[in-house]
Amino acid sequence: MSRPPSSPSATTSDAPGRRPRATPWLALVALAYALVQFVLVVPPLAHALGWDETVYVSQYDPRIPAAFFSAPRSRGISFLTAPFIAATPSVLVLRIALTLLSSAALYAAFRVWRPVVGVRTTALAALLFSGLWITQISGPQAMPNLWVAFGSVAATGWFLRAVIRRERRANWWLAGCVAATALFRAPDAVWLALPLIATALFRGRRTLPYLAGGLAAGLAQWVAEAYIRFGSVQNRLHVSSATEGDMGLHLNFDNAWASLNGPLLCRPCTATLHSPGLTLWWLALPVLAAAALAYAVRERRLLPTALPLAVTAALSVPYLLMIDYSAPRFLLPAYALLALPVAGLITRIGSHRALIAVGLLIAAQFVSQATVLSEVTASTATTNQRYRAAAADLHALGLRPPCLVSGPRALPIAYDAGCASAQVEGNNVSTTAAGIVDRAANVPTAVLTTKGQRPPRFARDWTPYPLHHTPGWTAWLAPAGPRGS
Repeated sequence: MSRPPSSPSATTSDAPGRRPRATPWLALVALAYALVQFVLVVPPLAHALGWDETVYVSQYDPRIPAAFFSAPRSRGISFLTAPFIAATPSVLVLRIALTLLSSAALYAAFRVWRPVVGVRTTALAALLFSGLWITQISGPQAMPNLWVAFGSVAATGWFLRAVIRRERRANWWLAGCVAATALFRAPDAVWLALPLIATALFRGRRTLPYLAGGLAAGLAQWVAEAYIRFGSVQNRLHVSSATEGDMGLHLNFDNAWASLNGPLLCRPCTATLHSPGLTLWWLALPVLAAAALAYAVRERRLLPTALPLAVTAALSVPYLLMIDYSAPRFLLPAYALLALPVAGLITRIGSHRALIAVGLLIAAQFVSQATVLSEVTASTATTNQRYRAAAADLHALGLRPPCLVSGPRALPIAYDAGCASAQVEGNNVSTTAAGIVDRAANVPTAVLTTKGQRPPRFARDWTPYPLHHTPGWTAWLAPAGPRGS
């Protein structure tokens, strides 16, 4: 007897009790984030590192003397890049590795929030944050601010899961995220912890030992280094303040605004805002945050919205109120946390017409960010290549490891040349004039100057050689060093 044909309702996909597989929106956002980096950022930056990157990467590069590590810095990004730079000197390999790691971290950090705010809000928040040009260019770079953003998002999410959902494992993950954030930037971790601790005093006191323990574990290396190199934590903070330009009350909104579309570092900040029309999203952020907070009060779901806003405010304090220069990357943690309440506000829009309008605005925002990304990436690549070209010119003059380079821009050029670097003035003072003269008697030494700049007094009888591939720069070679042809 023949069987009757099976009905469509009996197929596996529509079997009773089985739900259709949900679209992995957050994973798709992370994949898109990686794709943008691979297409638009990695290729132009594949051959050379930037100034600050060379400082972090050189710390554990077995082929290059470590650059001077100033007091405000933390070693998390050096730890992160150490395995890759130990395996190969290839900048391209490092860029690819950081792209993959940052995309995975984007997914992991925002995934923490899914039980708190839902699938759509989580994915949209990750999309809004990853759509910023500074988020995209930071992914493959060896810089700490993006990783502070990921740590702050994850820590705040785990705190809410520990308090609202009472998940036991959330406390341990909270401690781990705070500790990791402290490794990447110790002062930022303290600012992150302050609103979490303040909230825990009123709700969630069980999280206090984990917050304190995670912060202490993350700061341990920084504190130990403070005593070893600077004598005490207080001395390191004092030196850090001097390096940052004497931290105090500085209303820094104008500098943050001026550098919003680049340059990557505005110090001193004499830049003029480029393409003001592409920065309207920044002005809209406080309005959207206030609207999200008002909506949360009406829905009686205040904590999941108010806490990320409070952490945003805390993390913004040192960069908007305490220094007199700016860089777009400084506010990455604030943008990451603000994306969550803003995304929550958008996903609660009921009108189809309003959703279409918001979607068009978001699309326009992404196009504008791509425009800025293209310009800043090209400019950054040009600057990085100039450092490498200057290093090649030094090699052509006969400068070979072991060697020493001093003067403006010495740190990245020395790294590319395989030399040690030293400075007698500026934010990276690491030796004295007498120290450089003593070193010059033993290893090939060059002092770099830019157009119109005289060499320091101790190098005025050294031999000047113009650097052909970097017009306007001159290398002054010490008498004991090699002579160019």
